[in-house]
This record gives sequence, C-alpha cells and structure tokens, in this order.
Amino acid sequence: MRKMGKKIVGLLLAASMVLGVAACGKKEKNNSETPSGGNTPASSDVQVGIVLPTKDEPRWLQDQKQFETILGDAGFTNQVLFSQGSSATEKTNVETLISKGIKVLIICAQDGAAASAAVEQAKKSGVKVIAYDRLITGTDAVDYYVTFDSFAVGAAQGQYLIDNAPAGKKGIPLYLYAGAATDNNAFIFFEGAWSVLQPKIADGTFVIANSSEAEALKDKASFERAEVGKIIGQITTDWDFNVDKSKAEANLTSVKADMKGDVVVLAPNDGTARSIADVFATDKDIKSYVITGQDSEKASVQYIIDGKQSMTVFKDTRTLAADSVAMAVSILEGKDPTTDTTYNNGKIDVPAKQTSIVVVTKDKVKQALIDSGYYEAADFSGIE
Repeated sequence: MRKMGKKIVGLLLAASMVLGVAACGKKEKNNSETPSGGNTPASSDVQVGIVLPTKDEPRWLQDQKQFETILGDAGFTNQVLFSQGSSATEKTNVETLISKGIKVLIICAQDGAAASAAVEQAKKSGVKVIAYDRLITGTDAVDYYVTFDSFAVGAAQGQYLIDNAPAGKKGIPLYLYAGAATDNNAFIFFEGAWSVLQPKIADGTFVIANSSEAEALKDKASFERAEVGKIIGQITTDWDFNVDKSKAEANLTSVKADMKGDVVVLAPNDGTARSIADVFATDKDIKSYVITGQDSEKASVQYIIDGKQSMTVFKDTRTLAADSVAMAVSILEGKDPTTDTTYNNGKIDVPAKQTSIVVVTKDKVKQALIDSGYYEAADFSGIE
C-alpha cells in the first residue's frame, strides 16, 4: 500500500498546477445540473463541458464532485451533464455544451460506439475531446483518453478469487458476470480477469457454472473481440441492479447441487457485487462465497467491513479527474497534454494517460480509504 502516498502527492501536485493556471485570471464560475436533473447554466460561456453516464450510480456522482471542485476552484467555467443511460440524451448534452462555446469536452460514453457521432460533431466545432474512463470506439474524433488500467482491474479481481478460493480443492464453482456489452471497459475487465483465471479453469480448479460460451472456450488463454462478445452476451449485467439480481437468481435456480457449496464469483463492479451477493447469501445451499468488486462505493465498503463482499478495486476518482483537468488545462494553454500509452479504438491509436489501482479488503479499508482522505471514518461502522 506504499503507492497510496505517492498517488495522493501526485494528485496534490496536479491540483496545484491547475490552481496555478487559474491565477491567470480565469472566471470563477461553475455550472452543473440541478439535483432534479434540470440544467441551470449561469452563462453561455463554458470552457470545459463534462458528460457522465448517469447520476443513479454513486461512482458518477463522486466524479461529478471531483470535476466541479477542481475546475471550479481553478476558476474554469464548466458544466456537468448526465446522459441517464441514453445515447440520444448524451448526444443532446454534447450539442448543448457545444452551443455554450466549450473548448474541451470530457466525456464518459454511455455506449462507446454510439458516442462516436457526438464527438465527431464536437470535433467539427473545433472542440478537443477527452474520453474519460471509457474509450469511444470507431472514430478519429477522440483526441485523448484518461483511464484506469482496466485490464489490471480485471486481473486483480481474478487473482483475488484464485488467492482466496478454498485451499486444496478442485471443481470449485465459478460464477462469471460482466458489465454492459455497450461498454468497452466491460470487455477489458473481463479479458484481464480471464488472463489469470483461465489456467485455473483449464486445470480443473474452477468449473464455470453459468456460461456455456465461456465453457466452450475454456482452453483459450485469450480471445478475439467477437468471442468475448458472445460470453458477455450471456453474463452481462448491463450495469443494472435489477438485471444483476434476476440473473443471479436464474443462475442459482438452474444449476445442480454440485455447482453450489463453496463458490467464487467474478462481479465486475460494486453495484453488481452487492446485488449478486444478496442473492447468494440467501441461498441455503451456498455455504460460502468469495466475490469481487470495483469503485469502492460507500455501500460496498460497508459490505466489505460486514463480510458481505470480499474486496473492491479502489480507483481514486480524485486522481482521474485531476489528470483530466490537467489535460484540459494543457489544451486550453495550447500545449500537448502528458500521456504515457495509447489505446486503439478500432480507428486510431488514442494517446492516453493511465491511473493505477489499489485492491482494498477489510484490513485495508482504513489505510486506503480513510487515511488517504477519500472517505471519513464516520461514514462507516465497524472499521478496524
């Protein structure tokens, strides 16, 4: 966990840099959606527009707060809009922001492919586009990409299941779940997890319980995109709590007794983890379960403390937002933003900046999430 100190120092440096630029006389104005979802722009002069997928998941509200704090404190006019699960709304949001004169668009796509039309319109209007957390595919209208290492997230989840499965056993039931098929990250998360799980599936340590598509490909160490798509088509949660619950219930109803007992569960994020864990916890034939997650949502941190969820992958949105803002500042100053890798989106290699991740278990909650200042201890009960 020594990396955490470096991350926070890096964040403070990034924020300091942004604040330093603000001293050059930027207007101190911030525009965002009202809590009810209506737009209340105070001015038609908006420098940075941000479009996020939904306000129904705590993760994106956390991101909104980081953007508004960093950009607002730095004196940059900005507006955050939510697409609420609709690519059509997302496109309208982008058009609204373009009409307000934005110079930089930071967008987390609802659907990576569908968002191409919106960012192409932004490019035609002279707006620089930063894809945030989710890659926008099939277009050359993406200038930069800021992301966590999604492959590393999946690999960390898979490795956790391996390290915490019942020792010395073979034939351990493995339940696989994935994010939305419209989210490019869902593919990368799964590929990362599969990269470490596959050898344990091939040697019989794990037995896939709920995907005939994954079972048919269990001897393959890596997949073509279409092959991953077939698997995700079976195990997708659509990032929807109700889908999570109904799919988990259907899986446990359909399997035989030998697919219960002590099990391991690949859940792609915290929302899915809680919904799926609640279902597994109420099945009398499930003796124990190990389940993954990511995003370190407050509700899941409490689940981890209470022993209902096994782990979460902490993705510090302060750092990701600060990286995005630093990129936007460079663009507004006419400079080239700092990048450290590229991601191919099917059309071009997009220059990207990656942010590291941290695995959080019950014994790491205080160090990773409280001592770092991400959350307050008072937000939880039973912290050790």
